[in-house]
Amino acid sequence: MDLFLSGLEILFDWQILLAIPLGLILGIVVGAIPGLTSDLGIILCIPLTYTLEPTVAILILLAIYVGGTYGGSITAILINTPGTSANAATLFDGYPMTQNGEAYKALSMALYASTVGGLISAFVLLFAAPPIAKVTLMFGPAEYLALAVFGLSVIAGVSNNNILKGLIGACIGIFVSTIGLDVISGTMRFTFGNLQLRRGIDLIIALIGLFAISEILMKAKYNPKTDRKIVDPASITRCRISQKEYRRCRKPLTIGTIIGIIIGATPGTGGGLAAFIAYNQVKQSSKHPETFGKGEIEGVAVSESANNAACGGTMIPMLTLGVPGDGATAILMGAFMVHGLVPGPMLFKEQGHILYAIMLGLIVVNISLWLVGNVFTKFYAHITRIPFELLACIVLTFCAAGAYSTNNSMYDVYYIFVFGILAYYLRLMDFQLVPILLGIVLGPLAELNFRRALILSDGSYSIFIKRPISLAFLLIAFGSILVFTIKNFLHQRSLGKEASQME
Repeated sequence: MDLFLSGLEILFDWQILLAIPLGLILGIVVGAIPGLTSDLGIILCIPLTYTLEPTVAILILLAIYVGGTYGGSITAILINTPGTSANAATLFDGYPMTQNGEAYKALSMALYASTVGGLISAFVLLFAAPPIAKVTLMFGPAEYLALAVFGLSVIAGVSNNNILKGLIGACIGIFVSTIGLDVISGTMRFTFGNLQLRRGIDLIIALIGLFAISEILMKAKYNPKTDRKIVDPASITRCRISQKEYRRCRKPLTIGTIIGIIIGATPGTGGGLAAFIAYNQVKQSSKHPETFGKGEIEGVAVSESANNAACGGTMIPMLTLGVPGDGATAILMGAFMVHGLVPGPMLFKEQGHILYAIMLGLIVVNISLWLVGNVFTKFYAHITRIPFELLACIVLTFCAAGAYSTNNSMYDVYYIFVFGILAYYLRLMDFQLVPILLGIVLGPLAELNFRRALILSDGSYSIFIKRPISLAFLLIAFGSILVFTIKNFLHQRSLGKEASQME
């Protein structure tokens, strides 16, 4: 109790209360620009924190992390391009809502869901971190493979009633994830003698190409004289979330937050995987699954609550065990050490007052996110008024700059156009892009842990069913695929009956 009160006393310092909003604004801006992730924002700002007190320094970096995770939803909703990989699932319903004239409603729900998910995960971090960390410590290669398979089972639900095309898309994504240096054997794969491909294809490069560039190409026939929509400024903020919609989103928010915390607390996963899995579960349990992917506000609620809940979740293994939950917390772990704080069990004993100030500060960060977001949401929504011929040029410029900044390489700029052209033709053939993205995200996690598990078991596949957690995930994945397959069959059958009746 003394440590808690000491942390509370440290927290209410004017420097901290000023640093948190500044960090959030910076994080939102960085997260909203495709290619500039919150990871990059944290890296760039670490040198600026050297002269600050440890609590102030860590909280400003945490604010960038939380703000960046939320900021990626802005471009996902408005221009069909997630600012970060954590916001990829927000594309499903966020952008269709914008197309339906509900951009302000989608942005408001993204902010609300992000705040709810982030706040609850911050409280869980404060009160339940050690027990959760002990559970995630039980995860080995077999469990991680099963988790990846569970994530890939989402493909059945996002394939637009065509599972075959979804599987083809996933195979394309998994193939892309194998390009470059094999981390197990050290050999080059699918580089065709090009040394620039040895590091592989960055996820953010694939994201920009698949969604942003292909979206611009899809609108190549846009005619400013006939296709421009005159948007009434007053109509943008008039479309607000109703009380009925808030009530309807309670279940998705709860599911998204729980899954986000659990997946986030599992080292090596992160908000993107949490959002996909949560979205899949909500769609499966919904009474109206056919509305998902067409502008369903529940889809925005579940994906944004999951990825922001993962922010607090990723801090759990980092603070309690010294094991980072994702890339951003790995960078944060370095920042902790720079300021003389070594994450792990001893941190609670040696500098518990500072640690409690940081954990309480995460709650303040999420409350501040709600306040800062409410001020700026109405301005974000006005982006929909920008004529497409101007918006396309702005988006293209940011995409090229973001791609180049990833590795300071012009090759990455070329890659986004390759992915954009590929995605354009796939979309013309009615392929969904999300299965490709899932393959790229989960391919390395599945392959690496599959091979590690077989090395541990001397080539025996029984390791995947002997371990209870692994078996549970595999059974859930199998059940998920079975449910979607049956639903798809019944849907096609009903369409066939309707067509025969019309004849």
